Amino acid sequence: MSSSSDWEMPHAVQPKPENYAYDLEGALTSLVGLRAIIPADAFTAETLGTERTGNGVLIREGVVLTIGYLVTEAETIWLHLADGRAVPGHVLAYDQETGFGLVQALARIGLPALPIGQSKAAKVGDSVVVAGAGGRKHSVVARIAAKQEFAGNWEYVLDEAIFTAPAHPFWGGTAMIGPSLARAQCNRGRRQGRGRAGLHWRPGPARQSAHRRRGVGGRRPRGQRSRRLLSQGMVAGQGRR
Repeated sequence: MSSSSDWEMPHAVQPKPENYAYDLEGALTSLVGLRAIIPADAFTAETLGTERTGNGVLIREGVVLTIGYLVTEAETIWLHLADGRAVPGHVLAYDQETGFGLVQALARIGLPALPIGQSKAAKVGDSVVVAGAGGRKHSVVARIAAKQEFAGNWEYVLDEAIFTAPAHPFWGGTAMIGPSLARAQCNRGRRQGRGRAGLHWRPGPARQSAHRRRGVGGRRPRGQRSRRLLSQGMVAGQGRR
């Protein structure tokens, strides 16, 4: 997986601001690139690597929601922001039940946060934006293809995972922004112009080739469990060998 800026989605599948009832460009500034360095003797170093890159989404000032496998046992984390800055961070919490991870920025970010949505409100067929760090060129217009159980071959089972198509090529930690949720939020007058986000998970090795052939990406449920991470700060990472 790569979060390098030397690639972009085909123009035809990039989201266009005029097609959305919320401030798309503003919402995309909440996405950050993430780079983590893991010690060579860490428990997960052999399977997940010692240098991991992906995405995360700013959900409040200084707090980034991402996928836990990117930051498990990390000793160094850098967050690459939409305005070009890079700031250090550290792991704030990790929940093995959901795979969510939280990263605390060690400098003021000062960019808009993206509120967390409710996966139960997402419907099959809904149009969404699968957003990665780097703005529209690193995002793709997609639809929800299915909501069904997913059994990961590593640590958990999801009762109702959300699958989107087409898949984002660098899906780890991307956000799913739903326009219907954003419109409802604008109508309530809260954080006008912002979408709501869900977090993208990465299929295990046995599943990756099948997902790529179908052009479908899986997505974690979001909402209550990520809020629980914020309030309780659950850390359940594995130790080193």
